[in-house]
Amino acid sequence: MANSTTDKAKIVPSETVTLMSVLAPAIGWLVPGAGHLIQKRWIRGLLLFVSIVTLFLLGLAMQGRIYKANGGDILEMLGFIGDVGAGGLYILTLANDWGQGAIAFATADFGTKFMIVAGLLNFIAVADAYHIAIGKKR
Repeated sequence: MANSTTDKAKIVPSETVTLMSVLAPAIGWLVPGAGHLIQKRWIRGLLLFVSIVTLFLLGLAMQGRIYKANGGDILEMLGFIGDVGAGGLYILTLANDWGQGAIAFATADFGTKFMIVAGLLNFIAVADAYHIAIGKKR
């Protein structure tokens, strides 16, 4: 007969929620690289900031289109998710009505993709900042 203690479900210790584990991803989403900067990861934070902001601004300079929330085409929804990942850059773009260019040139299409990639890269940076905050990564 099996021991009653082995039959019980094993309890996995939950991760402790700290202020940094909430603050780093939130600030990192709003300002690219800031989640790393507040954790004193200066070089990584600056590299992320420069690369994400540069990608996004190059996309705007190429007259790329910013996607807005809608319930239409699946590709537009995926573009919206990518764009919203840029956080504060996306909010600033919507507030100033930038990124409304019609994709009439090949460069505009590339610009649209640059802005989506900037947002996706920021999502990865947010996840990285969270993992550093909870101690899973150095």
